[in-house]
Amino acid sequence: MSPVFPTVREVLALDPVRHGAPRLVAGETGLDRPVRWVHVAEVPDIATLLGGGELVLTTGIGLPGDDAGLRAFIGDLAGVGVSGLVVELGRRYLTGVPRVMAAAAERHGLPLVELRRAAPFVRITEAVHALIVDAQLTELRATEEIHQRFTELSVEGADPGEVVRQAAELSGCPVVLENLARQVLAYDPAGENAELLLDGWEQHSRRIRPAGRTAYDPDSGWLVTMVGARGEDWGRLLLRWPAAGDLSPVRWPAGSDPPVRWPDAAEPPPVVRSLDGGGPARVARRPDGGDPGPARPASAGPPTRLTILVERAASTLALGRLIRRDAEGLERQIHRTLLTALLDRSRPVDEVALRARALGLVLERRHLVGVVVRHRADDPESGPAAEPGVGGDSGPAGGDPGPARLRDLAEAVGQALHEANVTGLTSAVDDHAVGVLLALPGAAAEERALNAFAAALRRTRPESRQPDPASGRSAGGARGSEPGRSAGGLIIAAGSGVGSLREAGRSLIEARQVAEAARRDRRDLPIFRLPHVGLAGLLHLLRDEPRLQTFVERELGALLAYDARHPREQLLGTLRAYLEQGRNKSAAAAEAHLSRPAFYERLARIGRILDVDLDSVDACLSLHVALLALDAIRTP
Repeated sequence: MSPVFPTVREVLALDPVRHGAPRLVAGETGLDRPVRWVHVAEVPDIATLLGGGELVLTTGIGLPGDDAGLRAFIGDLAGVGVSGLVVELGRRYLTGVPRVMAAAAERHGLPLVELRRAAPFVRITEAVHALIVDAQLTELRATEEIHQRFTELSVEGADPGEVVRQAAELSGCPVVLENLARQVLAYDPAGENAELLLDGWEQHSRRIRPAGRTAYDPDSGWLVTMVGARGEDWGRLLLRWPAAGDLSPVRWPAGSDPPVRWPDAAEPPPVVRSLDGGGPARVARRPDGGDPGPARPASAGPPTRLTILVERAASTLALGRLIRRDAEGLERQIHRTLLTALLDRSRPVDEVALRARALGLVLERRHLVGVVVRHRADDPESGPAAEPGVGGDSGPAGGDPGPARLRDLAEAVGQALHEANVTGLTSAVDDHAVGVLLALPGAAAEERALNAFAAALRRTRPESRQPDPASGRSAGGARGSEPGRSAGGLIIAAGSGVGSLREAGRSLIEARQVAEAARRDRRDLPIFRLPHVGLAGLLHLLRDEPRLQTFVERELGALLAYDARHPREQLLGTLRAYLEQGRNKSAAAAEAHLSRPAFYERLARIGRILDVDLDSVDACLSLHVALLALDAIRTP
């Protein structure tokens, strides 16, 4: 039943009820049941006419006179879900309701209240119904305000922090927005201690398991709804609904002990409390002097308006994310069109400049530098996992994470440009890399702008930070998988600066080639430039060139064929050790873990197979280049 209805406890606090000097005889545990309606009844079979949630008022004149009939009467009321029974004393029962009636009500947890003074039932009915209507009207107004407030936030494109703040303000409760990794994205403690609210949040959040997309978890006291759209959830919005806690015991004025007819038989004694509440109070005690204990907290969940509130807030958050992403997506599409046009010269340069100017980006009379950012590995599994809800959405379960990873990288590059206060075109240029064309005021600003961009990207993407030489750890705290490699494997490559938009394509192509070549470079450099890639980088760029493949086959084909026939010998490794050790046979033998005689015998065999003199500098240089080319060809 909706929490918009008043509870039995609240009804008993109304003036028309208090006028009758109410006293709770039994069923204290049911005081927080909601009252849907008030019904006056003087017949014993009234239960057949009720639908549940009613507070029944009676004088008792039509109730059964025998104990069995009273038990059946109470059982029937409890069976249909009546919220409580109020009996006015003076007509049928003079000093109190029969003990069998009180005991039956206690067993069923049905609140049984005596009115010790005459109280017009019509006034009670009017007061309760007015309370119900007022509560429903208040709920309706609150719901209308919720819809209006979050509609305005949606139209204004409010950021998540503002949406969460408004949700906390409207509800008066702490609100937390988290991603799927249980990391807090935004919060508002609603006046409570934020440190206590967020202390150990991830562990606490994982214990909150509501049964549904929007549901209340009574064990933790959090109302939770999922946040997402288009079938992809990226977070949860949580609102803490404070439990009622230990409710204060009902009291009556000191010096006016209520006349209680405690049973002297085997029936369990009911809890009896006065409810008129005037003057100093004293807690009711059982006949044996025992404290009846605190009243139980309300079992009802949060009101309907709070469920509506968190769902509207979640919708606003999801819509805002889609709007920002789609708006940025349209701009990124234009950026990609222009960058592609510069790379493949599919559009006139003047048209590219005009369309860029329409975006607020001036490319004419600027110093232009092409930059490409990519991961070292094409396989998304080898790169850092995207954080759900922070850098971007993960794809659906079982989906391809590659596009999501590239989208996250593109967003990080755009954010780094903004933080570095550098303008330029930026978008994905292929399935693995993000391209940037920096537009700088002059050549003198090139080095400073590139360093600022790289530093901002390292802050945005901690996995791109360089390792600390002293500790071997990256600035983000993660230890690299290989010496000399950054933890996450991001490469930032820059082409040569140019002074004309017509040459911008060359700078972008150079940056893409340098980034591709740098994938197998073991050094960690803030920015890779053409001089950094060396021979290995050049061979990597040419790895698909048939002439290079022919050269490798001509130089090493015979040895590769021999190793294929004799897999246990692997003479190619012996040749590699010899060449990498500068033709120092002793050092090469130690590197290959072979005795010198055995190593010398292997070198002689390699010379016969390849028909070359391994003491010749020119021959060894050619073989070494062929080995490097073979590595480049075998590297994806």
